[in-house]
Amino acid sequence: MSNRYQYALAALLSLGVAGQTFSQSKEVTTKTPVALRDDITIEEYMKVEPEAVRIIRHPNTGEIYYTTFFGDVIRIVEVNGKPEGRKVFSVEDHGIPRLQGAAFNGNTLFLAGNVSVNNNKGNKGRMVRYEMQKDADKPEMTVVFNTVEYGANKTTFDHGWNALEISPDKKFIYVNTGARTDHGEVQDNGGEYPNARDNALTANIFRIPIASKDLVLTTDVAEMKKAGYLYAEGIRNAYDMAFDGKGNLFAVSNSGDYDHPEDMFWVRSGHHYGFPWIMGGIENPQQFADYQPDPEKDPFLSKFAFAWLMKYFHNDPEFPKKPEGVQFTPAVQNTGPDANEYRDRKTGIVMDGDTTGVTVGTFNAHSSPLGLFFDNDKTLGKDLAGDGFVIRYTGGPRNGVVNPSPLRRQGKDLLHLEMSYDKSADNYKTKTTRIVDNFTSPTDALLVGNTLYVIEYGGKQGGNKAGGSIWKITLPASEKIAKKSKKKRS
Repeated sequence: MSNRYQYALAALLSLGVAGQTFSQSKEVTTKTPVALRDDITIEEYMKVEPEAVRIIRHPNTGEIYYTTFFGDVIRIVEVNGKPEGRKVFSVEDHGIPRLQGAAFNGNTLFLAGNVSVNNNKGNKGRMVRYEMQKDADKPEMTVVFNTVEYGANKTTFDHGWNALEISPDKKFIYVNTGARTDHGEVQDNGGEYPNARDNALTANIFRIPIASKDLVLTTDVAEMKKAGYLYAEGIRNAYDMAFDGKGNLFAVSNSGDYDHPEDMFWVRSGHHYGFPWIMGGIENPQQFADYQPDPEKDPFLSKFAFAWLMKYFHNDPEFPKKPEGVQFTPAVQNTGPDANEYRDRKTGIVMDGDTTGVTVGTFNAHSSPLGLFFDNDKTLGKDLAGDGFVIRYTGGPRNGVVNPSPLRRQGKDLLHLEMSYDKSADNYKTKTTRIVDNFTSPTDALLVGNTLYVIEYGGKQGGNKAGGSIWKITLPASEKIAKKSKKKRS
């Protein structure tokens, strides 16, 4: 497996020449998503290049862009009434070989990701920005930050720098940096970076002033907090973040190979969300000095789990202690009816929260929530107006066969999130309902009016690279949008 493809899987699973046009004629097996409501319609918008990660929109021009893991930034244009992709930037332009984050702030395009160093044994995070002025031959690039070098590893759990989100007041850009471990274990990369676990540059969310230039981020926690960059700690891998209509920041995170639920957090300054000691509201057993992992005795640990097979679960008496005086902030609680299956802590049996009345923090294990967004402009109608949505990258039937694991029988879908504030818990809860099913490894979503674009990763099929699709999903429109659409048609 190539380093690039290994890192791409890690990022999602735990995952040029201006004017160049991509051919859309390649044969790719297409699995059509299925609407689970009568008021939703779905059509294939276009094919995309392999390893597609983000889909974003230029707020001033309305043009849609997507990015690939290997560094391409592609603008979508219409040619003879059909969408085509034209490469705007490649890794040679921005210097980010593993590109995972992209966001617009007016005419400014931000890109973020990871750069391998020390013969691929080390990593540096990097963010740049481009001023995308109309008619400019070569947009000007500015380096926002580079990090100091820290240890990468050979596992599929080295998540790196990924999600980007602009604050509502346009003063800051938030960036997530995922864990470099599955659950806080030592990953020393063949003896390099000895005893390395996670550090200040992993499993955290940073907040960077929007006009920053040539910053250097370090592994010194105190220094990063004093500078105001380290915003929230202890989130394993918030691969997507989004602000709701009230200005609250939310993030969806992937848990590891243990059967922890997948978290959704209300992200607040200075809060710690528990990683690596707690994920999905369940304690990480490796933190206890007497831990002796055994899948035959522990139903949360599958004998097929990669982290078990590679012996990342083990007795670990030097596992760091919980930070003194720090109270971990729990996840948003899911009240169902969907994505709320969980493994009971006492019996190990998979239960459904609809039956037991137990809430889950937040989604069922191993579902990899991505593509979080909110209908902040209230362009959607009916029961969807103003609400949140998220897609799930994994789970569901595979090759036509329903997954035998009760925790993974549904997935690769679009979830509707009806969020409400729980004053007694000073946190949010969500009613979660599936509304579209049957995607193929969806990675990101973009809402434009009442039209939702969902992009698929593509990756490899049968050992060969094959792009995925962008799906155009028409959701129920608000009265205002519906009237405008009717007037345009007439």
